[in-house]
Amino acid sequence: MNISTILADQIQADWITTFLPILRYVLFFIVIACSIIVIITVLLQSNSSNEGNPITGIQESYYAKNKGSTRDGKLKLTTIICSCIIIVCVIVYFVTEIVNKS
Repeated sequence: MNISTILADQIQADWITTFLPILRYVLFFIVIACSIIVIITVLLQSNSSNEGNPITGIQESYYAKNKGSTRDGKLKLTTIICSCIIIVCVIVYFVTEIVNKS
């Protein structure tokens, strides 16, 4: 017995049939906006290939210790946050699609 047969047996409420399409449009536009932000932040990040010592991978400098407060650190954090928002919105979008189809 799978989830689609369980959900098909239940009668959907009216608010579900009106709310889920609106929610999917909102999620779609959030994904589009976050995707544009991710593209812009990735393009603005500097391409620094010297991440540290090639043997240990550790760079002991003041810049390395405070990298999170620099422009590249903020861009990296923005990229990570927007990517996580995209992942969550896409998962919720497809779950609402499955619930609405049944």
